[in-house]
Amino acid sequence: MDHAPDAGARDIVDVHTHFVPNGWPDLGEGQPWLRPESEAEAMIMVGSTEFRRIQASCWDAEIRLAEMDADGVAVQVVSPTPVFFGYEQPRGEAEKVARIFNDLALEICAPGGGRLVPFCQVPLQDTDAACRELERAVAAGHRGVEIGNHVGDRDLDDEGIVTFLQHAAALDVPVFVHPWDMAESPRLSRWMAQWLTGMPAETHLSIIAMILGGVFDRVPESLRICFAHGGGSFAFWLGRFENAWHQRKDVIGTSQRPPSSYVGRFSVDSVVFDPAALRTLVEVLGVEQVMVGSDYPYPLGERPVGSVVHRADYLGEAERKLVLAGNARRFLG
Repeated sequence: MDHAPDAGARDIVDVHTHFVPNGWPDLGEGQPWLRPESEAEAMIMVGSTEFRRIQASCWDAEIRLAEMDADGVAVQVVSPTPVFFGYEQPRGEAEKVARIFNDLALEICAPGGGRLVPFCQVPLQDTDAACRELERAVAAGHRGVEIGNHVGDRDLDDEGIVTFLQHAAALDVPVFVHPWDMAESPRLSRWMAQWLTGMPAETHLSIIAMILGGVFDRVPESLRICFAHGGGSFAFWLGRFENAWHQRKDVIGTSQRPPSSYVGRFSVDSVVFDPAALRTLVEVLGVEQVMVGSDYPYPLGERPVGSVVHRADYLGEAERKLVLAGNARRFLG
């Protein structure tokens, strides 16, 4: 059965897309800057190093909206590209960068008529500054926040990050967690292995930190938090995690309850590309915890958006509608 959307139908909410502005003020030596290649193409530079070639779809709302229409996307969450997080910078510099990119995000999303939903970034290395910028950005029009999955060696169970998550919950602001700053080694420098193995591992590790670090025991159940890229490898290895918690409780029994008890406290996106992998997410985490993501407009993303959900013939129509849009609308409030 063909589950592709009807021509002109808009039945998808995409919670995982990124933007890059078409230029920004100088951020200082060694920081990201944009080298234009043409009117429709540019290179993100980090210092003197080429980071990523991008197209106008990163900043041009008209192009985004046309491609959303082609894929049947009603609403798109537009989040920062993690290279701009600036977590390694001093607080003042990182707060300045967050303000610049958050304000530019609002300009990029403004022509969308509500279809482009901006998520802000914050200087997560400093809790007070992060909470302050979250409040400012939300007051200015942002609907949520994207954070990296760690700050240096501080994972999501770090005291300051937990305080930030509690603040996001208090403000009723959804949080999207994206892996970034993956480990480097000669083995990981081949074949884009940082993206193929490092990103899933980073996300998996951060969900473990949320559980074993007691974060889910300390933040209210009202916290809406979603992990990118299907939650990494977490769903596949939950059984191993659960077994280890019971068999070596002396080492990892640091959460109030076994790991499986926290399934339902977080969501994941559908950026797994294979219906068999999506089935694992739905069966292990629950159909209400999975939302469409595409990683648009980057080349490792999914086009047409939601195709893995439409190819998942084991989903009933009610389940398919939840994954395509219903869960995301609840996540976005």
